[in-house]
This record gives sequence, C-alpha cells and structure tokens, in this order.
Amino acid sequence: MLQVMTSHTLETLELFTGSNPAATPVASIVVLHGLGADGNDFVPIAQELDLDAIGPVRFVFPTAPVRPVTLNGGYEMRAWYDIHPPIGQSRREDEAGLRESCALVQGLLDREAARGVPPGRTVLMGFSQGCAMTLMAGLRAPQRLAGLVGLSGYLPLAASTATERTEANRDVPIFLAHGSQDPVVVVQRGTESRDALKALGYPVEWHTYAMEHSVCPQEVADLNTWLVRVLAAS
Repeated sequence: MLQVMTSHTLETLELFTGSNPAATPVASIVVLHGLGADGNDFVPIAQELDLDAIGPVRFVFPTAPVRPVTLNGGYEMRAWYDIHPPIGQSRREDEAGLRESCALVQGLLDREAARGVPPGRTVLMGFSQGCAMTLMAGLRAPQRLAGLVGLSGYLPLAASTATERTEANRDVPIFLAHGSQDPVVVVQRGTESRDALKALGYPVEWHTYAMEHSVCPQEVADLNTWLVRVLAAS
C-alpha cells in the first residue's frame, strides 16, 4: 500500500509490505532519491525486493526541497544540495546545503524511531545525491542504524568524516554499488569512497555492474540478499 505523508518540511511516500498498514513494521528503509527526481523514483525498485523473510517493512521515500543547482545554470530542481562545476581536478562542495539536508534526514530517522521502529532496525539508502546524503547522515547519526546503502554516489565532506562520525555507527554495515560505465558519477569516485570508508574500519560490501548511472536487476538481487542478512542480524 502506497501513501503520501508529510514529515517536517519534507513530503514523503510510504510503502508498507505487510497486510495491515496500521501495524508497526519490523524494520524501516528510508530511501533518498537523486538530483532532479522525487520520492516516486525508487518505489518500483522497492517493489522488486522480497523481504518477506524479515517481516513487514515500511519504505519511506522523501522528496528533496527545490533549490537552484549551479551545475545546471542555476535551474531550480529537486536537490539535496547544490552542485558546483569542477575546477580542474577538484569540485567545491556545498557544505551548507549538505548539512541542512543532513538535519532533514536525521529528522526522518528520528520520526521512524518515534513511530516504533528502533534505529537499529532502520536502513538508510540513497542513489547518487541520495547516496551522498546517506553516507553523510548515516555516519553522523547519533544512534546505531541497521545499515547504509549507497548506490552510484560518493562520500561527501570526506575530510571531516573521521572527526564527525559517531561512535554509535563506527562499524555500521555499508553496501556500495556503482556502474562501471557511469558518466555522471564516475566509478573512480565510488572506489575512492569505498577505500576511504574501509580505511576508517567500516565493513563495506562493494559491487560494480556493467551499466551507466542507473540500477540493474543483478544489483537489486545483491541488495536484496544484503538487506535480508543485515536486518536478520540487527
């Protein structure tokens, strides 16, 4: 059952996999979309997952605020933060936007806890910009999460991760996946993020697929296996 909800300043869609939407799920998965998309984007992917072995699950799909995006000529679109054009080999990050959205994402995690799903039964997941926000917010979350899923993205504000990450999530399981032919977020950014996280001691499961900036069936199958394992253990 798909429902439209409003939480804080974010509109969200919710998908409940059990037969009784009024019941408390055994786990929640908060899914953050990529640049220019909205909460509808990953509903079909969630519907492909089979988590019956875990029990009823609530998927939460928030929609990012509308903001100007410098890389796209200042055009306003759904975005978790601004993106600046690269200068040489470097790219200036929108730290203020990242931190603002990090607080919004933490608000969603807090809301799930208030609704009866402990943080330890909640997975934070995202694609592209949503992946960046997942890693940003998930590693800084004050309470232990069940796991983090980052698809076709990267680790933002990487230099501050070591000092800002919380002890609660110092070894949270992480699933990272990337397309080997991705022209939007090149796979090197994904491998650099993987290596940085592993250097900090995080248990990272890494996958690459012969695809561009998208999601493929094998990726969904691998993610399904990981989610069942992580939620069964949490």
